[in-house]
Amino acid sequence: LEAELEAELEARLRQYKYYRDALLAFKDQNVRWVTMAEVGEFLRGRRFTKADYVEDGVGCIHYGEIYTHYGISANEVISQVRPEMKATLRFAKPGDVVITDVGETVEDVGKAVAWIGTEEVAIHDHCYAFRHSMNPKFVSYCMQTTSFNAEKAKYVARTKVNTLLIDGFSKIRIPVPPLDEQERIVAILDKFDVLVNDLSSGLPAEIKARRQQYAHYRDRLLSFREAA
Repeated sequence: LEAELEAELEARLRQYKYYRDALLAFKDQNVRWVTMAEVGEFLRGRRFTKADYVEDGVGCIHYGEIYTHYGISANEVISQVRPEMKATLRFAKPGDVVITDVGETVEDVGKAVAWIGTEEVAIHDHCYAFRHSMNPKFVSYCMQTTSFNAEKAKYVARTKVNTLLIDGFSKIRIPVPPLDEQERIVAILDKFDVLVNDLSSGLPAEIKARRQQYAHYRDRLLSFREAA
């Protein structure tokens, strides 16, 4: 059953990527395409380290968490830094898209998460806040498409650590349909995203539950009483 679920998840992932790319291509539609620099601005974060983390402080997003924890969007942070650092930090505002500028692979560089929390959040100096007036999740979805990633690859410096060249990156074009159309597309893609990525309700949650069930019964079956 687990193998069937994993095959189903793989098929759904392919389907999700196909429809995401198709929805955001706007072929044969009269949609304006503009560079990211034309619809927003990039603001770089300020450095902090894990030594600055505290349990109760200033909410922050570390660039490494964008690879490992966050998906298309986030409304809560998992880390906080010392309150006395606040004056030295830079912040993403609600509606900004937070973008990494380094990564182990070209695909990782420029990974984005839409910040939809209610308060500002500090961002690391290996991040940029993209500030704009569009639907933030729409922008984040656009930045996951195959075509966007192909353009993005042109502006990554392939040195020891892959680094995003923001001056070039800002020249990548994205579609700008009316806001109600942006919201309609986000609603469609959100349903797919939950199905293929959500650990609490989608297929990944079902696979996790089956693995736990298997481990439980395996352990019970292999627990033998010692012979008298």
